[in-house]
Amino acid sequence: MCDLKSAKDMLSSSLHQLKNVLKYSQLRLRTYVAQTAQTGAELPLRADLYSALQMEQHGRILANSHKLSSVFGQDQLLSRLADNHDVIMNACTLLTEAIKDGRPVTPAAAWLLDNYYLIEEQIRTAKRHLPKNYSKELPRLLRGSSAGRPRVYDIALETISHGDGRVDPENLSRFINAYQLVSVLKLGELWAIPIMIRLALLENLRRVATNLTTAHNHRNLAAKWADAMTETAEKDPSNLILLVADMSRSGPPLDSSFVAEMIRRLQGQGPALALPLNWLSQRLAETGQTIEHLVQLDSQQQVADQISISNSIGSLRLLTSMDWREFVENMSVVDRCLRDDPSGIYGCMDFATRDLYRHAVEKIARHSSFSEADVAHNALRFAREAAIKHGQTARNAHIGYFLIGKGRAELERSTAMQHSLPEAIKRAARESALSLYLGSILIISLLSTGLFLQQLRHTAVNPYLLTCFIVVSLIASSQFALSMVNWLATCIALPHPLPRMDYSLGIPLESSALVVVPTMLFNTQNIDALCEAMEVRFLANSDANLRFCLLTDFVDASQEHLPEDETLLLHITHNIEALNEKYPRPDGDYFLVMHRPRVWNAQEKTWMAYERKRGKLGALNAYVLGSGKQEFTHIIGNTLGLEHVRYVITLDTDTELPRDAARKFIATMAHPLNRPYYDEKLQRVTEGYGILQPRVAVALPSSNASFYELLCGGEAGIDPYTRSVSDVYQDVFDEGSFIGKGIYDIAIFEHALKNRMPENRILSHDLLEGCYARAGLLSDVQLYEEYPSSYLADMRRRHRWIRGTGRLPRG
Repeated sequence: MCDLKSAKDMLSSSLHQLKNVLKYSQLRLRTYVAQTAQTGAELPLRADLYSALQMEQHGRILANSHKLSSVFGQDQLLSRLADNHDVIMNACTLLTEAIKDGRPVTPAAAWLLDNYYLIEEQIRTAKRHLPKNYSKELPRLLRGSSAGRPRVYDIALETISHGDGRVDPENLSRFINAYQLVSVLKLGELWAIPIMIRLALLENLRRVATNLTTAHNHRNLAAKWADAMTETAEKDPSNLILLVADMSRSGPPLDSSFVAEMIRRLQGQGPALALPLNWLSQRLAETGQTIEHLVQLDSQQQVADQISISNSIGSLRLLTSMDWREFVENMSVVDRCLRDDPSGIYGCMDFATRDLYRHAVEKIARHSSFSEADVAHNALRFAREAAIKHGQTARNAHIGYFLIGKGRAELERSTAMQHSLPEAIKRAARESALSLYLGSILIISLLSTGLFLQQLRHTAVNPYLLTCFIVVSLIASSQFALSMVNWLATCIALPHPLPRMDYSLGIPLESSALVVVPTMLFNTQNIDALCEAMEVRFLANSDANLRFCLLTDFVDASQEHLPEDETLLLHITHNIEALNEKYPRPDGDYFLVMHRPRVWNAQEKTWMAYERKRGKLGALNAYVLGSGKQEFTHIIGNTLGLEHVRYVITLDTDTELPRDAARKFIATMAHPLNRPYYDEKLQRVTEGYGILQPRVAVALPSSNASFYELLCGGEAGIDPYTRSVSDVYQDVFDEGSFIGKGIYDIAIFEHALKNRMPENRILSHDLLEGCYARAGLLSDVQLYEEYPSSYLADMRRRHRWIRGTGRLPRG
C-alpha cells in the first residue's frame, strides 16, 4: 500500500512539473513572438508640433532638401495601402477578441475600434481615388526616407508628423505656399494632396495600431508571467526563483507596457513576490531605467496614442468636408497667372471651365520642355498682345482663345510641344473630318454591298432585279455603316464641354433672357395647364433677369373670329395677372402672354396665325429689338425691362426646365468663346454659336402612362450626374443640330435669318436656323419631355419631321 501511495505521489509530482514546463515553454514562446514584433515596429508619425509660422519655415526647408528623380519607379502606394488595411484589420480583430474575453483595452484601442467603420470607408475611398499607376505620373524623390515615392506623399507625411495627425487647413495652405516659393508643385500634385494626406493618415493609424497590438501582446505576456508567479507563490514558493530565472532566460521585452502591467499585477501582493520585482528593478537599473519611469512612460504613451488616433480620425472626417477645389485654386501658381487674363473673363467663369483651362496648360507642359507656369505665361503674353492690338473685348484677348480655342496651335508652337503618334493622327483626321466621315460611310457601305453580291456571282439574276437588289443593299448597308462610323467617332473623339461663365449668384442684366413657350389656345383646361407649367419653370429657375412668356395663337378656323376667342383671352389674362400678383417684382412682370390674331392664308385656304411657331418667334424678336411691325394684338403683363433681353430660351409645351437649367444656358451663351461671329461674306455664323441645343430626355411617366409609353419610352427620369457626353457632330465638327428647343441670341438670330425663309414653304425651319445661326450641343444640360402616349401619336410626330425635312430642298 505504501509503494502504491508513493508511486501516485511521484506521478502527481511529475505531471505537475510537466505542466509547469509546458506553461513556461508557452510563456517563452510568447516572449519570443513579442520581441520579434517589437523589432520590426515603425514609429507613429510624431514630430515637433509646429505653428502656422513654423510650418511656413519648414516648407521652405523641406523644398530645399527635396531632390527629384528623373526615373519613373513602380507604384508602391497601392500595395502599402492594402498592407495598411490588413494590419489595421488584424489589430481590430485582436482587440475585439480581447474585449470578448473580458480583458481590458486602452482608451486608444477603444477609439480605434469605435471608428473602424470610418477607417474602412476611408480605405475604400482611397482605393477608388488612387487608380493603378496613378502615382507614376507624379514627380518622385531621389533620396531620403521617401526615396522612390511621390514628392507630394512626403509633403503629406510631414504635414501629419508636425500636427500629430491633425490637419489644419490654414497651416496646410501656408506650408504649401512656402514650399512653392522654392519649388513649384505641378497641378497634378496639388490635386493629389487630398488623397496623399488620406494615405498618410491611414499610414499613421497603421503605425499606432501596430503599437497598440504590440503593447497589448506585451501586457498579455506580463499578465501570464505575473499570474504564473502569483500561483507559484501561493502553492510552491520554493519554485518561484526557478520561474524568475526561466523568465530571465526567455528575455522578456522590458518596455513600458510589459513593466507597467507586471507592476500592476505583482505590487502589493505579498512579500513572496518581492523577488520578481527586485529582479525587474535590477534589470532596468542595468540599462539606466527605473520602474517608476517606465510606468509613467506607459501612461504617457497611452495618452499619446489616444491623441494620435483621435486627431487622425478627425482629420479623415475633415478631408471629406473640405472644399479641395478652392484649395487647389488658391495654391495653384498656374491659376494665379491665368487670373491676370486681360479680358477679365477667367475669374468670372465657373469652376469646370477654369479647370478645363488648367488641364490644357497641364497637357501642353507634359509634352514640352516648358513648365506649367511657363506655358500659362506664354498664353497670357499672347492674350495681352491681342488686347493691345484689337481691344479687350476681342475674342483673342481672352486667354482661353489660346488654351482651348483657335489660338491653341500658336501656343503649342511657342512651347515646341511634341505630339504623340495617336494624337498626331487624331489631329490630322480632324482637319479633314468631313471627307473622312463621309468616305468611311461610303467605303463600309460598298464593302457590305460587295459581300452580298459575292453570294450571287454564280447565280443567274435578272438585271432589273439585280439593280433593285443593289439599291436596297446600299440603303441597308449605309445605315449599318452610319451606325458603325458614329460609334467609332464617339470612341475616338472625346467630348469637349463648352466653356461657361459663373452665374451661380445670379444672371447679370446684360445677359437677361426670356423663357418662351410657343403654343395655341384650345380651351380653358389647356390654358390652366400652360400657366401651371410656366409657374413650375419659374420656381425652378427664378432670377431677377429671367422672365417667362407664352407666345399664343388661336386654332385655325374658317373665319377670323370665333365666339370662344374672347373667353379664352379673358381666362388666360386672369391666370397671368394672378401669377404676377403672387410673384411681384418692382420693374415689370415675371409672367407675360403675347398673342397674335388669325390672318388669311391663301395657300392653306384658312384663317391661321402667320407662319405658326416660326412666325411667333420672329414677331417676338422684332418686338424685343424694336424693329418691324407690331404683330401682337394682346400683350398681358408689364413688358418693362424686355428691352434688356439678349437671349430667348424656347421650349415646347410639354418640355420641363430643370432647376437652374436656364442659368446654365445663359452662362454658356455669354462666354466669349461661344459668342457668335457673323461672317458678312459667307452670310452665316462661322465662330461661336447663335443657338445652343441641350440634350433632351424622356420625363418620368405619369401614373396613368400608357403601355406604349412605358414600353418604348426608354430610360426615363432625372440623371443626377448629368455631364458632358459624346456626340458625333459636336465632337467631330464642333456643331450640333437644332431641334427647336434651346437658347438663341436674338440679334444674331434675326440678322442671320433675315429674308432667308420663303413664306408657306418651310416646315422644319429648326434645321435651317441651326445652319445659318450655327447651333452647338450643350451636352451637360438636359431637358425633359413626355413621350408620345400611343403608336399613332408617335408616328404622326415622326411624319411631321420627315415631311418637314423632305420639303427643305424644295424650299
